[in-house]
Amino acid sequence: MIITDTHTHLYSEAFDEDRNEMINRAIEQGVSRFFIPAIDSTYTDSMFQLEKDYPEHVFLMMGLHPTHVKDGYRKELKHVEDMLAKRKFYAVGEIGIDLYWDKSTLDIQKKAFKHQIQLAKQYKLPIVIHCREAFDVIFEVLEAEKSDDLFGIFHCFTGTLEQARQAISYNMKLGIGGVSTFKNGKIDQFLNQINVNHIVLETDAPYLAPVPYRGKRNESSYILKVLEKLSDIYNISQEDIAEITTQNSIDVFKI
Repeated sequence: MIITDTHTHLYSEAFDEDRNEMINRAIEQGVSRFFIPAIDSTYTDSMFQLEKDYPEHVFLMMGLHPTHVKDGYRKELKHVEDMLAKRKFYAVGEIGIDLYWDKSTLDIQKKAFKHQIQLAKQYKLPIVIHCREAFDVIFEVLEAEKSDDLFGIFHCFTGTLEQARQAISYNMKLGIGGVSTFKNGKIDQFLNQINVNHIVLETDAPYLAPVPYRGKRNESSYILKVLEKLSDIYNISQEDIAEITTQNSIDVFKI
């Protein structure tokens, strides 16, 4: 059984004490593909080191996270441009809009989001979207940018059934993680109305650990709890969920 974690911050400082043990623990349990989203330029070297240490398992994205779109964002976008021109990445991400932490940066967040979508189209790469309290704005941008070249993953999807269908209409898979196991997560109440062919698995480690680890540091091996939950929701085997969602990730990332 091959399990794919489509979104995990393995370079996070939260793993500095036991990174190799944590990664190997996941690999031993069948989680053998890790897709690594970027945040900003300060993490690029750490991402490259992960790829060097685990070349068979680690696949990198490049992008500027919306919460890191600040006054110097043009310099950060230049870094994204330079990296994409220099070497292979598997997605532009994570990118998007976050209105939870700072609404004052909305205008420049939208500019950065649109610019990175256009970079993804240029390189024929998927995008990986971060959306927090910003569905309307995200959909506005996606509507303006929609084309055959626009595709990817709506990371950490936490919206409604209607929003799920709208995201899928823009050629997005839904990234499903620990929230699906929360009592108040709500998405578990309608996911079975979404074809599993539109779903990929993720952890967002070290964030959003699933039950029974909620509130603790998340890690990629905990994706097995998400797998269990989706098996219950769809009433199909964990092996089938793993196979289908891994194939879905292959369809997006082309590897």
